[in-house]
Amino acid sequence: QVQLVESGGGLVQAGGSLRLSCAASGDTFSSYAMGWFRQAPGKEREFVAGISWTADSTIYANSVKGRFTISRDNAKNTVYLQMNSLKPEDTAAYYCAATHRYLATTRMAYDYWGQGTQVTVSS
Repeated sequence: QVQLVESGGGLVQAGGSLRLSCAASGDTFSSYAMGWFRQAPGKEREFVAGISWTADSTIYANSVKGRFTISRDNAKNTVYLQMNSLKPEDTAAYYCAATHRYLATTRMAYDYWGQGTQVTVSS
């Protein structure tokens, strides 16, 4: 199994940028596809972005397409989420997750989760 720890959250003004990191330990990181999800207060946890084992495929939620970029460095056992042009509606707790599937967009497909990092975008 794999353990995941997110970092990089914080408070930013609308239009600003943040880069989230998720460090993995335990099992072989390159055998997992990785995803980012987010959950705002009172809302369901939703898919944000996903990346395949070798980073040859990525997928994004429509709400972040063109603004967010997911990437991974298998040598560092880390997945990143670069968030640009942030909006107040991007405010949420952000979670990274790992799955043995090639690529996935649903919560049920992911086997391991981090504890989350808070992102707050002020208007």
